[in-house]
Amino acid sequence: MLQSLHHMLPVEVIHDPAAATVALDPVRSRILSELSEPASAAMLSARLKIPRQKLGYHLRALESHALVRVAEKRHWGGLTESLFVATASSYMVSPAAMGPVGADPNARGTDRLSAGYLVALAARIVREVGDLLRRSAELDKRLPTLSVDAIIRFRSATERAAFTHEFSAAVAGLVSRYHDESAPEGRPHRLIAVAHPLPQSSRAQNSQEQARKM
Repeated sequence: MLQSLHHMLPVEVIHDPAAATVALDPVRSRILSELSEPASAAMLSARLKIPRQKLGYHLRALESHALVRVAEKRHWGGLTESLFVATASSYMVSPAAMGPVGADPNARGTDRLSAGYLVALAARIVREVGDLLRRSAELDKRLPTLSVDAIIRFRSATERAAFTHEFSAAVAGLVSRYHDESAPEGRPHRLIAVAHPLPQSSRAQNSQEQARKM
């Protein structure tokens, strides 16, 4: 495996609006999906059935926004062939790319019990963790995170409310036990816990996964 692949990010969060526009183009998105391993313009042209000259134009646009990079150069007689590779395994557009209209949980008048507020929290996670992920990759350090994903099927709205109360109390107790504002070497961590109904498509997928496990 080439050295350039060793530093491929698992997820690249795109903050720049111009880069987001480039990545969201359907043809360029297809090109990115083909570049998990190095490939030349000629190789991509054959796979995607796109004229080589047009493909080269798209590759230059992607390279100019650091979405792909040259992984290797091969010399054939007097010619040089560049092999390109994606800078990440997958991509996500940050709400920061939307500028001042991007979702912000700190916006004045936000209803903290609304679904809109939950989406704004998720947007902030993408923005903050995406930036930290790139910095940790540059420093070659693992980013300490914790993710918990579970599905609960409540028997009734009453039990859902009871769970919410118990869960909130448990989290508050843990926070009060471990939070130390005066710790000189301490580093603040953001803890967010959310719950929302499972969409129909996700319910069907979950049912299929459960059936396979039985």
